[in-house]
Amino acid sequence: MSTIIRKNFPVEGMGCAACVARVENTLKEQEGVSEVAVSLASNMARVDYDPSVTTPEKLKKAVQAEGYDLVVPEDEPLDEDPETLAQKMADKTREDNYRSLKRDMWTALVLAAIIMLLSMGFEDFPGRGYVMAVLSFVCVFYCGRRFHLTAFRQARHFSTGMDTLVSLSTLISFIFSMVNLLFPQIWTSRGLEPRLYFESSAMIVAFILVGRTLEEKAKAGTTASIRALMDLQPPVMGISEGDHVTVKPGDRIPADGIVVSGESYVDESMLTGEPVAVLKEKGGKVFAGTMNGKGAFTFEATGVGKDTMLSSIIKMVRDAQGSKARIQHTVDKVASVFVPVIIGISILTFILWAVLSPADGVSRGLLAMVTVLVIACPCSLGLATPTTLIAGIGNAASKGILVKDADALQVAKDIDTVVFDKTGTITVGHPEVTAAKWLDEQYKPVLKALEMMSSHPLAEAVVRYLGDVTPIDSSTVEKFTSSPGKGIGAVVGDYAFAVGNNHNGEPDPEETEWLEKGCTVVYFHREDKLLASLAIEDSLKESSAAAISSLKQNGIDAVMLTGDNPKAASIVASRVGIEKFSASMLPADKAKEISSLQESGHKVAMVGDGINDGAALAHADLSVAMGKGSDVAIGTSMVTIVSQDLGKIGELVNLSKRTVRIVRENLVWAFLYNVIAVPFAAGLFSTHGGMVLDPMVGAAAMAMSSVLVVTNSLRLVRG
Repeated sequence: MSTIIRKNFPVEGMGCAACVARVENTLKEQEGVSEVAVSLASNMARVDYDPSVTTPEKLKKAVQAEGYDLVVPEDEPLDEDPETLAQKMADKTREDNYRSLKRDMWTALVLAAIIMLLSMGFEDFPGRGYVMAVLSFVCVFYCGRRFHLTAFRQARHFSTGMDTLVSLSTLISFIFSMVNLLFPQIWTSRGLEPRLYFESSAMIVAFILVGRTLEEKAKAGTTASIRALMDLQPPVMGISEGDHVTVKPGDRIPADGIVVSGESYVDESMLTGEPVAVLKEKGGKVFAGTMNGKGAFTFEATGVGKDTMLSSIIKMVRDAQGSKARIQHTVDKVASVFVPVIIGISILTFILWAVLSPADGVSRGLLAMVTVLVIACPCSLGLATPTTLIAGIGNAASKGILVKDADALQVAKDIDTVVFDKTGTITVGHPEVTAAKWLDEQYKPVLKALEMMSSHPLAEAVVRYLGDVTPIDSSTVEKFTSSPGKGIGAVVGDYAFAVGNNHNGEPDPEETEWLEKGCTVVYFHREDKLLASLAIEDSLKESSAAAISSLKQNGIDAVMLTGDNPKAASIVASRVGIEKFSASMLPADKAKEISSLQESGHKVAMVGDGINDGAALAHADLSVAMGKGSDVAIGTSMVTIVSQDLGKIGELVNLSKRTVRIVRENLVWAFLYNVIAVPFAAGLFSTHGGMVLDPMVGAAAMAMSSVLVVTNSLRLVRG
């Protein structure tokens, strides 16, 4: 039986969306690979593969064969998450690339400035043309070496990319200038002046390096959130699961665990997005990376290193940032043919100028051809969506909203109906038995044993209520059954016992009073005989009423579906301002209700605990799991709210709207820029004898186009 695993690998050598498509397709073609997502914004490849069929080393060789490189760590430290190691390697690669770009950029700018100065005058300067040629050679072939090397590797495999355009444009203008410098008679014999374009080739390199440097720096900002989370990871310091660890005032907690002694307030804002410190006392859960306040306590480690809540969050955020929204697949298809089309347009431009303007058509056509090559910008297309999504997902994580994939962030903006579970969603999820009536107390040990076999929150409340009662031996319990929404049953000795919401008759006045107060009433039977009835209450979350009111103000309907009794459901609904609710619902009923809402044309989000509401969550357009601490159902839903704050639902919808709006702005700019810039560069709007756009201007425009897209995306990082 095959086991698919997911890993993230840094990728080197990608310069545009065409490069992303090439790397992605290469990895998809490898045997044993089931899914691939490559991001230009983070320079990472997320690969799902079967380790029994392929290995990271094989994937690396396949990518290298296409002219790129997949960075695979040689040794993975036992105490460090390999995903975190991959991120650190990607960051190091980016930092090294940024330093190299910065060095080459300043060198190119100085050389280009000197060449430009010489080209504008100094006709009497000895060997002026040859000095310009030498300086241009250094600028084009040293400072711009990365473009030519990548273009050459791509050409070997019959592929193209942004670097192909840059390499072609600079080589064409440099070689044409060299020919004119060394063999001027080709033009003078025709009565024409040989022109040199060394300053164009140098300035193209300089401007594009400026753009790449600014772009690389800006791209680092989009992944700031994941690095901030990684920085919270404390050193393991030899801690093992089960160890008792003492935390002093001001210490960062090194592992997940349970407090065994002492108490203190702990700042968990980095995980939950909640600014208020949380009191931790005996029995409380603490999490790695959170900051202790002024108290001191000792806890027993339950999760260390890779197994902590923080590591799970980092993995989830990283996977989400590596995923692609639906709109990105369309953009990728356009980008994959963009460069060949631009090369074709540039050649056609040269031919048309040469034919239609015989006098100086070759010279003007060459300028137009080079300008077309450098002004076209597949980079902005490739960066428009992923940079925004990475920034948006990171912003959500900083607020305690864990988005599973990019599609979830795209879908959330369209939600017009939010369906809430009651227990643990609208209510705190920590019910307590507030009243009980026993008709036969000798069966308390049986009730406790049965409830200990259930994972329902109400069962946990009953177990707490029974406290010191010693349960019967679980080996005497036979034929245990659990019916979601109804209760549990089992056979003990000669009798069948049942615990649930079925009274098998009419409630007495006391039970009716409990129901009128909004309590959930649980009945305990032996055969048909009622042994006990218990009233259970669960308090409302402080955020519930305000959050639901905010959703309604924004035109989003709120619906509550619960398995509880109608009276309890009615009271909770009225307290939080929900008009539409249904009670006594089984899990399948909730799923049917969501399907019914969808058939009516609604876009539905389901908010539940991520486990008991599995069927309903699976049917919803957007599934949201509410949780706290390590109990959070990470990965079971499209979105997980780490804290208990329902107000995060509204924040998610607003963030989704902002993210999609910025994606659209970026795409409109990227397409509009290319639609206008390419014809303009080709001279389509130039009258006979008019000026043709200078290649230097084209290079500057292209560089700034990519920078503009990334900078626009960074608005999501800032708030």
